[in-house]
Amino acid sequence: MERPRAVLLSQGDEVLTGQTVDTNAAWLAERLTDLGFDVVLQMTVGDRLDALVAATRQCFEAGEVLICTGGLGPTQDDLTSQAVARVLDTELRLDADELAHIRALYAAFGRTMAASNEKQAWLPATAEALRNDWGTAPGFSAEHAGSVGFFVPGVPREMRSFWDHRIRPALLRRFELPGERLRTLRCLGIHESKLATLLKPFEDVDGMVLGFRTMLPENQVKLRFAPGVSAEREAELVGAVREAIGRSVFGVDSGPVEAVIGELLAEAGETVATAESCTGGGLSATLTSVPGSSRYFLEGACVYANAAKARTCGVEPAVIDQHGAVSEPVAIAMARGIRERVGATYGLGTTGIAGPGGGTPDKPVGTVHIAVATPDDVLHRKLRLAGSRERIARLTIGSALDLFRRHLQGRTDFVRTPA
Repeated sequence: MERPRAVLLSQGDEVLTGQTVDTNAAWLAERLTDLGFDVVLQMTVGDRLDALVAATRQCFEAGEVLICTGGLGPTQDDLTSQAVARVLDTELRLDADELAHIRALYAAFGRTMAASNEKQAWLPATAEALRNDWGTAPGFSAEHAGSVGFFVPGVPREMRSFWDHRIRPALLRRFELPGERLRTLRCLGIHESKLATLLKPFEDVDGMVLGFRTMLPENQVKLRFAPGVSAEREAELVGAVREAIGRSVFGVDSGPVEAVIGELLAEAGETVATAESCTGGGLSATLTSVPGSSRYFLEGACVYANAAKARTCGVEPAVIDQHGAVSEPVAIAMARGIRERVGATYGLGTTGIAGPGGGTPDKPVGTVHIAVATPDDVLHRKLRLAGSRERIARLTIGSALDLFRRHLQGRTDFVRTPA
């Protein structure tokens, strides 16, 4: 079955000039593809009416589905409704229901709607309003040239809610989609190039399409199965791919690694605490981003200063003097110390040089030590990472979580130091 074509249009000078990064298009493209659409065009246009009219017309004609984000605000440079009205050869009409909804939203917060917000309720007369339960700007849908278009706010939170509650259900009702099945293997601690090499034998398997996606620090392997592939054959191939990758797979069709860790800890009735230096609280923030993390996350300490490492984690000053704050003994002492002080099942420690300064010939920028203290022993890894300060911190967090989950899943072969 041929995939229906989808087109994405992003509107706004701030997007066109790079002041705002267009994350919406990438997010929507992935979900359209997973749903069974062929994304054939992505376009960005600024706040000029003639250009927006031309772009909207072109996008309508390029596919069976158009999703446009942005340009629905209350200011004069929000031109999407006007542009679509021109393309549809219709006028703008005040939608009384949507105007009342906007007023009610402001009243719920004890505020009076500004006169400029009325502009958001003027929609193309032949369009169908899409209620915005997550913000003030209503969206709308319209048909033209045999295609259906969805026009929604550019605020990512609102756009994603529109996709979940308005657009996706409408597409499933309207289109007979190929029915492909997508399986995603989520990996940590392995480069995309290594994955491609390991999985080369699977490139030409009948009924399965192999793909890759990088979301630092994670790499994903995506397997798309044609409708004719049996469930038994699918399970066989997923198992074979997982075996070829090995210990780096932390889940199949799972949540992120922090969610996998949370499930394992909750099921076992175990707990964790963190002591962080170079990651600045990022490790704790990642672990506690999972709903229900209070069941297993006890405490996080951000111990940048040597005195803080000693006071909070019990790291002996002599150990720091002898080995330096960025060292295996200090990382191990941090993990052990926070575990013992808090009374957690596990303690995680991170220390390193994130840069851009602070490096030495012996310990250049990107030198990182991570440790996981368990009831029986301590796991340690030394890393040499490259990139910006932010990238090094993100990779350190990913590596610490990966080391921890490998222990929890019984898949680690890293050196253990007795407790």
